[in-house]
Amino acid sequence: MRYHATMAHTRRFRTRLRASVAGAAVLAVAATATTVAVQYTAEAAPAAATIRYTEFGIPHITASDFAGLGEGYGYAVAKDNLCLLADTYLTANGERSRFLGPDGQVSPGQSATTTNLNSDLYFTRLKDAKIVEGLVDLPAPQGPEPEVKEVVRGYAKGYNRYLAETGVGNISDPACRGKDWVRPISDIDVYRHVHMTVIMGSTDYVLDGVVGAKPAVVPANAPAPKPAKDTASRIASAIQSNRHEGMGSNGIAAGSQGVSGGKSVLLGNPHFPWHGKNRMWQSHLTIPGKLNVSGASLLGLPAVNIGHNDDVAWTHTVATVAPFGLFEVPVVPWDPTKYLVDGKVESMTAQQVSVDVRNADGSTGKVERTIWSTRYGPVTTSIMGTIPLPWALTAHSVREANLTNLRGMNTWLNIAKARDTGEIKDVLRRTQGIPWVNTIASDRKGNAFYGDIQVVPHITDEKANACNTLLGKVTFSLQGLSILDGGRGACQWGNDPDALEPGLLGPSRMPSLTRKDFVTNANDSAWLANPAEPLSHPRVMGDMNTARSTRTQQSIVAAQRRLAGVDGLPGKGFDGDTMREVLFRDDSRNAELARTDTVAMCKGFLGGLAPFSGGLINVSEACPVLENWDGSFRADSRGSVLFQRFWTHIGLIKFAGASLPGPWKDGFDPKDPVNTPRKLATDRPDVWLAFGNAVNDLRAAGIPLAAPLSDGQSVTRNGKRIPIHGGQGQLGVLNVITPLWDPKAGYPEIRHGSSFIQVTHFGDGAPSAHSVLTYSQSTDPTSPHYADQTELFSAGKWVPERFTEEQINASPELTVVTLSR
Repeated sequence: MRYHATMAHTRRFRTRLRASVAGAAVLAVAATATTVAVQYTAEAAPAAATIRYTEFGIPHITASDFAGLGEGYGYAVAKDNLCLLADTYLTANGERSRFLGPDGQVSPGQSATTTNLNSDLYFTRLKDAKIVEGLVDLPAPQGPEPEVKEVVRGYAKGYNRYLAETGVGNISDPACRGKDWVRPISDIDVYRHVHMTVIMGSTDYVLDGVVGAKPAVVPANAPAPKPAKDTASRIASAIQSNRHEGMGSNGIAAGSQGVSGGKSVLLGNPHFPWHGKNRMWQSHLTIPGKLNVSGASLLGLPAVNIGHNDDVAWTHTVATVAPFGLFEVPVVPWDPTKYLVDGKVESMTAQQVSVDVRNADGSTGKVERTIWSTRYGPVTTSIMGTIPLPWALTAHSVREANLTNLRGMNTWLNIAKARDTGEIKDVLRRTQGIPWVNTIASDRKGNAFYGDIQVVPHITDEKANACNTLLGKVTFSLQGLSILDGGRGACQWGNDPDALEPGLLGPSRMPSLTRKDFVTNANDSAWLANPAEPLSHPRVMGDMNTARSTRTQQSIVAAQRRLAGVDGLPGKGFDGDTMREVLFRDDSRNAELARTDTVAMCKGFLGGLAPFSGGLINVSEACPVLENWDGSFRADSRGSVLFQRFWTHIGLIKFAGASLPGPWKDGFDPKDPVNTPRKLATDRPDVWLAFGNAVNDLRAAGIPLAAPLSDGQSVTRNGKRIPIHGGQGQLGVLNVITPLWDPKAGYPEIRHGSSFIQVTHFGDGAPSAHSVLTYSQSTDPTSPHYADQTELFSAGKWVPERFTEEQINASPELTVVTLSR
């Protein structure tokens, strides 16, 4: 074991811990089940935090109070990801243009990119309005609980401590070494980052439209614009596409009737970006007698967002709720900054926003912009910057449900203390801080829990029917996005007595389910969390009695077959081993439904010639490849790259009139929602074209049609190529990997997908957990933990978690860092 101590300011030293240590302070680690005992001589002050690193750079942070815990967390996460965190604080503070120039690209939300300038204008608007400061000052439950404030204060101190000890000029990561934008942070920087994370469920859609909205003078005799069904369809498609390409997740919880031994098993499998601020980072946080929780969080959020304690395990899946809504208001013809509500004229408010910008010559200038708002929120003139919402005789305003939500840290801290899934449900309902995700959990009592209890606009089905505009009726039906008639005051969002804020649905309206067999979610609505007990809920929370994605189907059938013992694995029910095997089998639901039909189609092409965008192409070589394919996306799977390209091209086809756009002959049957739609529509010329284009793609990239997935899908880290198994979510693969296609090289990089994967099994003793952080702990290419877990993931292996004192102290790579006060 290695022992490190950091003294006041920047002094650091290393020494080998021996059985007997001479000096002023003696550290004695007592190997008990779940606690750490730290003893000091009378002359020594207690440590702020002790960080014990085990294999793969996983920190086990122990402190006597929440401030110390936050300090240890801030120090450790900065050590691994200082440059990315510093970059994120630029975004949250609206300062990217000042240091990096206005034209660079950034993803301040879930996945969509915008310019540094637009991002800065958007977040400076919030900063100037002191939105976050106002929320911090509110008493709990609306504002942060005292323990959360301690953690945040400690986090900023720990981050700054690491920066001071290292020095900007000595940062090991070349991405920010010596850069003037790497600076100490304050508590408010941390809260702004948390708030930016909370609101990102709407940021992608409205940021560009809000900062670019300009009033226009419209002639009084201009005809009223007609709602365009095409616009509504484009908005709905953009939301669906962004959800698909941005962030997703799977979760399965098996209770006492769904396990082969023990009490319960949980699979947590969030699909988050592999690059940028929405990466996850793993830690184990302990305050003896108060808190003992292990898991991962979005980078820079000093809590465990997904993980387990001694009694419960939980995960989140991105939900179908649109956490924002639009209001269309009639504009006064002679002044587009005035509008009508119930026949009375109201004036829009104008907020002047100024952003410092670095010019090409290195000097600094300013860009000023006016942001206009109605009583409902800021005016937007587009969705995702590309779908216009003209500010003509009407204007559209945005209301964000999470704008005044800084409660998420309260929620995660209290979940970390929960003793069973009933307490998790109570925390969700009481704190009301979860943004844009579902919660799935299991516990030591044998319960499996699903809950879509989050921040949701108060739009009942009755309100939607009465108040949606013609455009809104389409977007609400397709994606749950309301566009309400803002010209009527009665169309404002409603209120519930059990909601912490006006305008939000109360938790009593939200769906949840506790069972003893299983619950699951794969980013569809709550409806089929378990097909044996369908849930109902307001439409704003998602659709019901409609086709589920093939990934949702795969999640359900994987659980059903495991419980029945018909999936080829031994026994019936889940344990930790079989849950891990179910995920890393990389089975494709689409392959199960369509591979045989695809082979028959391939063999049916006259002369082996299929159409492709350049004419005709011989595809006869592809037929035996797919016929012999095992239908999986394991590393050694031959045929998977071809099938993935085929389905990518299918995804570009517009299938009008289907309940779920897709290439199926047999449509959706609500009486058989897990197995329909099905049968590939091999009689469609556009499906033939998709197949021909897929074959052409591989040949143009120099990839043999029968190449194993490991030859066609990979990442490269520090010059080393690392094959990556898994497949796209649209293929019905649980282990989602969304690669970037290079026409000359195949799939040489991963955009997003499986990130922090955990399987936690509760038996009679300590929880047994295995995890893997697919892209590893550190973004610093000089770190030993830059790609170590990526190689582990590539090999289909897991990290056996060290949770108890005995397990931690037995680590052959144990290294201890002590942060003195």
